Amino acid sequence: MSEGLLLSTEALSWMSEVGNITVGLSEGLILQPAWDYLYQNHHDLLRSPLFPVVLSITTYFLLVGVYTVLDLLAPTWPCINRYRLHPQRPVTWDNVWITLAVTLYNHLLYVFPAAVSQWLWRPPTPLPRDAPTLWGFLLGILGCTVVFDFQYYVWHLLHHRVPWLYRTFHAVHHQYSQPFSLVTQYMSGWELFSVGFWVTVDPILLQCHCLTTWGFMVFNVYISTEDHCGYDFPWSTHHLVPFGLWGGTPKHDTHHQRPGTNFAPFFSHWDWLGGTNMTPTSSSTAATADPEDMKGKKN
Repeated sequence: MSEGLLLSTEALSWMSEVGNITVGLSEGLILQPAWDYLYQNHHDLLRSPLFPVVLSITTYFLLVGVYTVLDLLAPTWPCINRYRLHPQRPVTWDNVWITLAVTLYNHLLYVFPAAVSQWLWRPPTPLPRDAPTLWGFLLGILGCTVVFDFQYYVWHLLHHRVPWLYRTFHAVHHQYSQPFSLVTQYMSGWELFSVGFWVTVDPILLQCHCLTTWGFMVFNVYISTEDHCGYDFPWSTHHLVPFGLWGGTPKHDTHHQRPGTNFAPFFSHWDWLGGTNMTPTSSSTAATADPEDMKGKKN
């Protein structure tokens, strides 16, 4: 009897240990090996206040580089051109140089001084020894994206409804009625500062792990660039998110042609609630201006 009880106790103890290991694997250990590698081999780099800036800029220019290559190949590659929202309106070298020049100007005049100031005055980032759970990592990115989406929706709506704000700050972004990837940061310094401020502050407000913060920054750059890329690929985010909850490239393209619609950068619910939602149609994605000039509507 006592021997059987002892065996049962040992079995329960073993099952408990297996259960703890299973919970650990599902919650924390999935990201822990990668975090351990980063912590042990790149500790000083990750703690630097400059790291988030370098991460965001590098991600942006890598994505823009890929899309720009596609843009320049599209006119002679039908397999690429078929996915463009405006296949009859090619992106030219002039478009690339103009938007790239403004992007580099903004980075030199605004981003670089802000990064240096952050490096001088902000203390190094504290790195916790434990990685976030996978669930916490994904929920953190989702939470930051939802908060950012609301902030930019309000900002965007105000800058369209108040004529002085539009003329002074936001009009430059609308010089292109058919956006392509480099139009993502073809904007005023004030708009660039606003976007960068929210991307930096939102993970702090939600008390995210630094790995989650960096994941959100990369994801934000990715979906912002995708919104402006001018392509409707089968794997685009709006095809992956169900029930039309994600606006995506077609809706933001419609916003550039009909600036009184689709103000939310990512999700669709604020435009539904605000009565500003517009579903893209073949007419809303058709070219409406001189095909030799992608600069069109400025209203």
